[in-house]
Amino acid sequence: MKISDLTPGTGNVELEAEIVGIGETREINKMGRQLRVCDVTVKDDSGTMTLVLWNDNIDKVKEGDFIHIENAYVNEWQDKPQLTLGRFGKMEVKA
Repeated sequence: MKISDLTPGTGNVELEAEIVGIGETREINKMGRQLRVCDVTVKDDSGTMTLVLWNDNIDKVKEGDFIHIENAYVNEWQDKPQLTLGRFGKMEVKA
């Protein structure tokens, strides 16, 4: 899949992309649990999109890394599509 193919509601997303920007990590309290969340900008040859990373996944990436994502999905936040791994998605940083 390419980033340009992704629209809100797209599921089972598999793609390779480069991390081109990492936002600030925020801490939130969700149902009594402290969680960390970070918006990361990913890019392929078709465009860019926000990838939302949570907790340990934030620490796995840095700008310039190439990642392989499996079983992610696209939702919408503040009228913008964003990619999220959810509970079943996987992200692998390519060497």
